[in-house]
Amino acid sequence: MNLLFAWRYFRSNKSTNAINVIAWISVAAIAVGSAALIVVLSVFNGFEDLVKGLYSDFYADMRIVPARGKTFHIAGDQVSKIKNTKGVAVISFVAEEKAMLNNDGIVPATIKGVDENYTAINKLNTPEHIPRGKFELGTPSEPKLVVGAGIENAANIEIDRQVAPATIYLPNKNAARLTSEDGLNSFSVMPVGTFMVQQEFDNKYVFSNLGFVKYMLNMAPDEFSAIEMKLSGSDKEVKKQLEAIVGKDLVVQTRYEQNKTVYAIMQVEKWVIYGILSLILVVAAFNMIGALTMIVLEKQKDIAVLKAMGANDQLVQRIFLSEGLLLAAIGGGAGILLATVVCWIQLQFKPIKLGGDTFIIDYYPVKMVATDYLLVIGTVALIAFLASWIPSRKASAQFFSLKS
Repeated sequence: MNLLFAWRYFRSNKSTNAINVIAWISVAAIAVGSAALIVVLSVFNGFEDLVKGLYSDFYADMRIVPARGKTFHIAGDQVSKIKNTKGVAVISFVAEEKAMLNNDGIVPATIKGVDENYTAINKLNTPEHIPRGKFELGTPSEPKLVVGAGIENAANIEIDRQVAPATIYLPNKNAARLTSEDGLNSFSVMPVGTFMVQQEFDNKYVFSNLGFVKYMLNMAPDEFSAIEMKLSGSDKEVKKQLEAIVGKDLVVQTRYEQNKTVYAIMQVEKWVIYGILSLILVVAAFNMIGALTMIVLEKQKDIAVLKAMGANDQLVQRIFLSEGLLLAAIGGGAGILLATVVCWIQLQFKPIKLGGDTFIIDYYPVKMVATDYLLVIGTVALIAFLASWIPSRKASAQFFSLKS
């Protein structure tokens, strides 16, 4: 019955046209705010999925690294236990160190020596991520380089036309001083491929043969920088088993833990944008307060009749609360429907493009999530309830007389 009264009050003609205008302005503001929230949150979901996808293409499902220092030693029986752990599909050994690459100018890089299993634990060796050349690492005696696209440009390497090898410089651990002439080990290596994932990786990494990098760094046969794994089971269960095997000197990291900062920043950014866009709904709430207050004044005689017929203050308050929620439902429903149509069009036809051509895709990614819809609906309902409370309370508390 409350909604019936609210609907009749909303549709009925008002003595002053401004009341209708203000009511529709509040509906429009709620619609714009709701649509903006759904669209922006969906775009954030799209970018989050894209970034996570790129990180999953580069990072392993699980990684073992030293708790302190850059490298660790691991016994053969531990390696066998890791390989036989239920849920571990493939393991790959890694030796990683900062280096300098000299081709046509010296460029800082991080060289990652990996074994033949490395491309089985990620999606790096795919046409999507290898635009030029091939992912080939050579042998310990004749190593080859696969460089990031950013390093390729900075060092003026031309994979398709490279004739002379580049020189890689790595720190010599046995040198008395790093500043001395023997502080760096150098080797001529032919770049044969370029990888492209995202700028963070493309400007940082070069890949080469594991045995070559270990030789250049004077690492022992059982010494590594990391062990990376592809899983076939639950990462939580696998992590528990691996932690029992490797002990406290080594740290087992899931993919999320390897990139905890990035994922946390993405979530913070999403909530900050949600908070900012919610201000549009707060502005709409002020319009709603004005519209409901004017409707209360417009319906003084109706309220007096209701009270004369036995309606109590709570019933009057519920009627005008319902009026506010009705305005919010019309505006919020229209906004959510509009946002859904816009997101669907973007998913199907991708009309809104990203500026420039440096990103891996040229359009805004979109992903609609049910929890975002529930969040927006809840936000609209809460703001509408708070905005309706003041005028509805005022309507129920005032005394209106039928005498003119």
